[in-house]
Amino acid sequence: MDVSQYLEIFIDETKEHLQSLNEQLLIIEKEPENTDTINEIFRAAHSLKGMAGTMGYKRMQKLTHQMENVFSEIRNGKMKVDANMVDILFQCLDALEEYLDNIQESADEGTNDNEPILKELEAILNGNSAPKQEEKKEEKQEEKKSEEGSSEVPYKNFVFTDFEKHAVEEALEKRMHVHTITVYVDESCLLKAARAFLVFKSIENIGEIIKSEPSAQDIEDEKFEQNFSICVVSSESLDKVIGVIKNVSEIKDAVGEEITSLDAIKCAKDAEEKKEETHTNKETDNKKDAKAVKQPAKGKTNSKPVVNRSVRVDIEKLDVLMNLVSELIIAKNGLISTSSDAGNSGSQAFNEQIEYLERVTTNLHESVMKVRMMPIETVTNKFPRMIRDLSKKLDKKMELYITGEDTELDRTVIDEIGDPLMHLLRNSADHGLESAEVRAQRGKPEVGTVRLDAYQDGNNVVIEVSDDGNGIDVEAVRNSAINKGTITEEQAESMTDKEVIDLLFKPSFSTAKKVTDISGRGVGLDVVKTKIETLGGDIEVKTELGEGSTFIIRLPLTLAIIQALMVELGDEKYAISLGNIQTIEDIPVSDIKYVQTKEVIHLRGVVIPLIRLDTVLDIENTSEEENLTVVIVKKGEKLAGLVVDRLIGQQEIVIKSLGKYISNSSKIISGATILGNGEVALILDANALL
Repeated sequence: MDVSQYLEIFIDETKEHLQSLNEQLLIIEKEPENTDTINEIFRAAHSLKGMAGTMGYKRMQKLTHQMENVFSEIRNGKMKVDANMVDILFQCLDALEEYLDNIQESADEGTNDNEPILKELEAILNGNSAPKQEEKKEEKQEEKKSEEGSSEVPYKNFVFTDFEKHAVEEALEKRMHVHTITVYVDESCLLKAARAFLVFKSIENIGEIIKSEPSAQDIEDEKFEQNFSICVVSSESLDKVIGVIKNVSEIKDAVGEEITSLDAIKCAKDAEEKKEETHTNKETDNKKDAKAVKQPAKGKTNSKPVVNRSVRVDIEKLDVLMNLVSELIIAKNGLISTSSDAGNSGSQAFNEQIEYLERVTTNLHESVMKVRMMPIETVTNKFPRMIRDLSKKLDKKMELYITGEDTELDRTVIDEIGDPLMHLLRNSADHGLESAEVRAQRGKPEVGTVRLDAYQDGNNVVIEVSDDGNGIDVEAVRNSAINKGTITEEQAESMTDKEVIDLLFKPSFSTAKKVTDISGRGVGLDVVKTKIETLGGDIEVKTELGEGSTFIIRLPLTLAIIQALMVELGDEKYAISLGNIQTIEDIPVSDIKYVQTKEVIHLRGVVIPLIRLDTVLDIENTSEEENLTVVIVKKGEKLAGLVVDRLIGQQEIVIKSLGKYISNSSKIISGATILGNGEVALILDANALL
């Protein structure tokens, strides 16, 4: 069987199972007696084993099989969870992730047999007289089987309708075999209905099922215990049919007998004499069953609840859809522009159509954006395991608390934000939190706290990574910067604490006395900042020595289509994202003051610096008006006033990349957009300007 077509599904589902196992193992480490979690882990390992076996990944299958054996013993109460076992099981998950990485790269699991881990698992199993227990288990199964008894199996209770009796009669006349068989499903099987379906499917190749007990619909809905019975018409012998059934995995046994004459079967008419009132209902039900059994895969009813309402969609297909929506919005802006140019001469009907188109495109854009949005949980769910490992490696007690996991971000941002967050968390664990001795001296709890909080703020998502550790020593950073020659002593004296802390984001800047393989406060923070800025976001730090630090990341909800304020500078049009804009003010020139030779305004008790965009963008300023149009923009707690010539108005714009041919070293231009009249307007990055 060619399984390559299922590779993508296998990779996605394996990732989900591995993540689930990581989370459940963290729980079981703290709550060894939690039976629900033990069952969850067993099911996940069991599913992984089945998937790997189906795909032909034998090493992966072998490892998950051993994990399943360990949890089978725990589940049966023959073994207890301990710290050593959890460590080994985490090693198993790392090995499985290594297999998965290989599969993603080359569709092959690689050659690492992970023998040491398998031996560790074997040792765990052998440490608890497993063989004897296994024998007892088999004895119990035999007892159970004899109790169920092949002498009085459920197929003896088949009641055939006239319709089914006629089918048996016809088969016997054609010298076909009619078998009644009871199929026993393994006790540990989790998907009984799926196994039953495979039995039905395999029999379809050699015969036809004319009846089942319970009904096909009940079997599909898993409304049966560990066995079900079927009546099969086939040209093959009983042994051959039973052999085909036993070939299906997790089918423990199948027993049956052949019907050689109509006298051997019980008819509905016989039953009618005993219970006349119920006959009509039974006959109707059985007719339905007979039809349903012939096509078990299609036996659906309208009343059946919908199980899964989600569909996996390739991100590239969503990108194409997004581009089409973008083009539609550009076309809409063009029509609006044409309509406004035409003035009052445009007919009312035309204007109504424009308004309708605007509503449709806005709704379509919102719908596509919702499809692209994913909860930040898909990134954060791997961090508890990382903090647990760091706690052991650094010999520090620490707890990670996460809030706002359901906060949603654009898929393209989600894919990129994982590494920066991981780096900040590692920094908090390694450099932020003090040793147990220092924490005790400072009267802090023995267990350090690392937090990751996410929440939506307007058109942005804010992610805060904080710790209750040492905080950043501003003087140490200042001295380190002077020693490295990053700044002079004169510059250092005039720098604010915030400006000194910002030095941490310079390439290769670190105050670490010893470089570790985990992190160093400052090692790689430049990479974190660069990555966040390429996503249109920004990062800032709040810290208090001895109390802890907080890194605050702001990211745009989407990178494709935004609401913007269009402004004019000279003859050129520019766009500023509405998400950055606080207010728009009309400021008299006489109100401008100077602080350290820089222009500022005093607005409602706040001193706000002015940024002359014509100077920054090298545009000739010809206006000599007494009042200035100032757009107040905000980045975190920082405000600035952008001086523009004229306001055009609010507009929905499509962000287009400038491409690699245009140098954008200043970073104040974040992209471009096409206006309704075909002109190109540049998009100003308020964060970079601030």
